[in-house]
Amino acid sequence: MSKRTVLTCALVVGAGLFAPLYAQEAAVYSTPGGADMVRWSIIAAGFALAFAAGLAALGQGRAVSAAAEAIARNPSAAGDIRGALILGLVLIESLVIYVLLISLILFFLQPFVPKP
Repeated sequence: MSKRTVLTCALVVGAGLFAPLYAQEAAVYSTPGGADMVRWSIIAAGFALAFAAGLAALGQGRAVSAAAEAIARNPSAAGDIRGALILGLVLIESLVIYVLLISLILFFLQPFVPKP
C-alpha cells in the first residue's frame, strides 16, 4: 500500500474516533410543541416540491421536444421513440410524486416535532 492510502485511512479512522468530541447538544425548541420546527419543515417541503416540479417540467419539455424532433427525422421509428418517451416521462413524474409524498409526510405527520 502506498503512503497516501495509509495516510488517508488513518485520517478517516481518526476523524471517526474524534467526531463525538464535537457533537452538538440535544436540540432545544424555542416554543412549546416545536412550532418553529413545524414552520421550517413546511417551508422546506414547499421549496423541495417547487424545485422538483419545476425541474421535472423542464425535463419533460426537453424530452418531448427531442422525441418530436426524432420522430420528424425518422418517422419509421416513431413506435420505438414513443415507447422510450413514455417510459422516460413516467420516471421523471415518479420523482415528483416521491417528493410530494415526502412533503405530505412533513405537513401532516410532522416527524421532527417532539411528542409531549
